[in-house]
Amino acid sequence: MNLADLPGADLITEGLHDLAAGRDTVPALLVMIGAPRLRTLGLPVPAGEPGAEHRLYWRLAADDSLTAHSRYNALIRRLVSFERAAACAG
Repeated sequence: MNLADLPGADLITEGLHDLAAGRDTVPALLVMIGAPRLRTLGLPVPAGEPGAEHRLYWRLAADDSLTAHSRYNALIRRLVSFERAAACAG
């Protein structure tokens, strides 16, 4: 599957690279949230710690608490868009 052609692929690819390097970033946390479905789509998502949803929200809130909720939802929408496109392409 060519990830580059899918919506949100830049964020997912960055998250996969960050996880492989052991970095705890916003893209890495997003990939951890989608890990179960991403694994069923054939992506090599390493095991991580539970609670990625809360960690992502708190990371966003630390940057700007007033927009954390909307940015969190936007990231989740990008994840779901990627997952759906990958399922159709796969």
